[in-house]
Amino acid sequence: MSKNSVEKFYSLYLREPDGIAFCPYRISPLGAHIDHQGGIVNGMAIDKGIHMAYGRKNNGVVEVQSLNFPNRVQFHVREVQDEKVGDWADYLRGAAKMLSEEYPLKYGVCGVIEGSLPIGGLSSSAAVTICFLQALCSVNNIELEADEYIRYAKRTENLYVGVNCGILDQSCEVLCEKDSLLYLDCETYEHEQIRQAESMPDYEIAIFFSGLERSLANSKYNLRVDECKASAYYLMAYAGIEYNKLSDTRLRQVPFEIYMAYRDRLPETFCKRTDHFYSEMRRAREGADAWKKGDLVKYGKLMFESGQSSIGLYECGCPELISLYWIMRETPGVYGGRFSGAGFKGCCMALIDPSKKEEIEYNVRSAYLKEYPSLEGKYCSCFCKSADGVMAMHKLGE
Repeated sequence: MSKNSVEKFYSLYLREPDGIAFCPYRISPLGAHIDHQGGIVNGMAIDKGIHMAYGRKNNGVVEVQSLNFPNRVQFHVREVQDEKVGDWADYLRGAAKMLSEEYPLKYGVCGVIEGSLPIGGLSSSAAVTICFLQALCSVNNIELEADEYIRYAKRTENLYVGVNCGILDQSCEVLCEKDSLLYLDCETYEHEQIRQAESMPDYEIAIFFSGLERSLANSKYNLRVDECKASAYYLMAYAGIEYNKLSDTRLRQVPFEIYMAYRDRLPETFCKRTDHFYSEMRRAREGADAWKKGDLVKYGKLMFESGQSSIGLYECGCPELISLYWIMRETPGVYGGRFSGAGFKGCCMALIDPSKKEEIEYNVRSAYLKEYPSLEGKYCSCFCKSADGVMAMHKLGE
């Protein structure tokens, strides 16, 4: 429970909140940048996330204060404007709009929302959306299934905020289970919880924040998605495969043999994006096998390979994040790591040996701030463990 959000709620409304909603952040050790192409990904929820202390408002008004951003947000739950404003509360407006299309909303919600880590790279946008959905559903006596949380949160980002994301973030935050690796097929939506083997060495999750914030809507995220779709579109046309609208086209629809047959006809940029897609699919599959066997050394090696492919083939990452990646590679005790999230500013994540945690924290910080001294006071790191997603927590509360 977030003590700060509860205390702030009480100071604003002079009563205890009706409830506390929580959604964890997520990491995706393997499966970088391919969920929007129907790829296969690995994911884990972590024990940090978004809290919201909330109460019901009978007049239908949504009134939310963030402890991380200025300004209290207000709108009527049945009168959400069609166009986004361009602030953090677009995720709340979009979520209310998407939910109201299928469920009648009688009550609004007042609340205080707080994130436990800096913004950038841990799917905080999806976590905010899902956390708010829980609160809004609670005051309106609505019980959502896992696929509904995922669908409403994805539609919020795609249709309202304008980010062409896949289902990775939402699925991890909803479906994951503690001490397990989520193996998710983003084309078929089939998923498996892979329990860590008894032989698995101890590990913790390290998060290294670059000190730079980013917005996916203003980054090259959507451009990369379009490049992947265009590559698939060309390949299907060359091969005579029936295709539909570009917006419905994904690389997963193109067999690898077709890609190899027509690769030379693609622009070099499209080849790079597509090479990343197929190699990352392989890494996600091999990583799942390594996890089942408890082979954390191999899994970490695949994570480093994923990071290098993200830099060289997918061409994401600012200089600061790329520096963090190479520092992690050279730091003893780090099994493997890469950018977390889209890779446009934000943070890096790694699986590390907890017995070397203090040395890792010192060595990464020292090397990074030596290269970027102006980020002193903005760079930070934290260590986390795997955690249950929203649906697993709901089951525990039954």
